[in-house]
Amino acid sequence: MGKKLSEMSLEELWHLFPIVLTEHRDCWKNWYTEEKAFLEKTVPQAVGISHIGSTAVRSIWAKPIIDILLEVPRECDLSAVKDMLTENGYICMSQNADRLSFNKGYTENGFAEKVFHLHLRYVGDNDELYFRDYLIEYPDIAREYEKMKLMLWKKFEHDRDGYTAAKTEFVCKYTNEAKLKYGNRY
Repeated sequence: MGKKLSEMSLEELWHLFPIVLTEHRDCWKNWYTEEKAFLEKTVPQAVGISHIGSTAVRSIWAKPIIDILLEVPRECDLSAVKDMLTENGYICMSQNADRLSFNKGYTENGFAEKVFHLHLRYVGDNDELYFRDYLIEYPDIAREYEKMKLMLWKKFEHDRDGYTAAKTEFVCKYTNEAKLKYGNRY
């Protein structure tokens, strides 16, 4: 019998769950919609549930992982929401005072058919919405982002932190441009 996920080192996890990019799939929207309905029932405190990340941008390649932003009011107890989520199939991967990240669809044998990353935040901590909307509105910028991701893919196939860090400057630049353009949209 193999190791449990909780017993694996970060390097072992990165090899079991490599970065994989694929063309956009129409099923991603449905997966998000189904998971959103599940989250609405599971976390009644939610004031916002949004599809974020590259799977929310129809024109570009993405990791086949549905990123979801779950926003709750400031007065909400994040540890209580954490308990609700972990009791319903999510694994807490990281947390600090204001942010928690969860995964669902990771197994000892690799990815399940449907995989989710859930970002639990207080309402208003939602820069990802600005970046997503900017990429949708500006297809040339989205293609530039896609090109960069495809170039980084094999270099960082087994290093998620390196992959994310290599994209950070681009993401910050266009998130800031989006916030200037859209103002207080969210």
